[in-house]
Amino acid sequence: MIKRTAALALVTASLVSGCASGPDRKPGDPLEPMNRTIFKFNDAVDRTIAVPVAKGYQKVTPQPLRTAISNFFSNLGDLGNAANNLLQLNITDATEDLMRFAMNSTFGIGGLLDFATPAGLPKHHQDFGLTMGRWGVPAGPYLVLPLFGPSSVRDGLGRVVDVRFNALNYIEPAWRNPLYVLQFVSVRSDLLGATDLLQAAALDPYSFVRDAYTQQRKSLLRGKSGGTNAPLPDYGDPGADGDNAPSGATGASGAAAAGVPDYSDPGDAAAAPAPAGAGAGAAAAGGTAAATTAPATAAPASSAQGTKAAPAPDASAPAAQ
Repeated sequence: MIKRTAALALVTASLVSGCASGPDRKPGDPLEPMNRTIFKFNDAVDRTIAVPVAKGYQKVTPQPLRTAISNFFSNLGDLGNAANNLLQLNITDATEDLMRFAMNSTFGIGGLLDFATPAGLPKHHQDFGLTMGRWGVPAGPYLVLPLFGPSSVRDGLGRVVDVRFNALNYIEPAWRNPLYVLQFVSVRSDLLGATDLLQAAALDPYSFVRDAYTQQRKSLLRGKSGGTNAPLPDYGDPGADGDNAPSGATGASGAAAAGVPDYSDPGDAAAAPAPAGAGAGAAAAGGTAAATTAPATAAPASSAQGTKAAPAPDASAPAAQ
């Protein structure tokens, strides 16, 4: 019944797409009148049926059991994630999805426990709509599906494929239908907090859901295209390139040559004795740095330093002879 309703909605959207658009419609939502009608229907069904059932499910089901049920359906979803990642040529993600399914199915008692996430295998979220978008199929107009909620023409067609190849379709009907109902109730129970936040924060819930869904789908597609990893801007850090260093800032330690400012006190530089092994070039460099950084009042100190350093060549003269 759900599949038939979704297909009917897609056919209706294609028939009224020409007459529903107009100059006052948003470019990405030419089907807004029809979408708002379906949105109100979904909201009425949600408030009168889904929300009470989800709240009752939370009251009668302990939290560990609810987590185990959610893990079970999430583990089945890893098969669809692996298939779509493989179709998108994301071999690494597809391998991780298969490893998650094998690990949780084996060690997690059929997926009731999630051992893969603590083991470092991330959870991916893929569907056939993203697969078509990965290969350049445009999203088309925004579309609200009965009972399924926000979508687009491309994602609606992809949802039909996802439902058709769901792993639950390949088990006995006596188990399949109750599992479908349990999956719906589990997912709706997990989204109760998001519904309360939407009703409290959004002035127009329809526009809020539409914009949030559209931005999320675009973000997922950009994340797989690799276009978001732009290089960091170059702020011209002088320490990263020796060519940017000032020509007059040289010193024995080499820090000034790398472009790092010289914060040493000129008085300390003048009072410090010259190293015993320092040559004439190092002494001249030290005198140049002191002269460029010292204020005008420190000129006598620089002269005194030069006077004290004068006997050094005389002391080494006898050794040279």
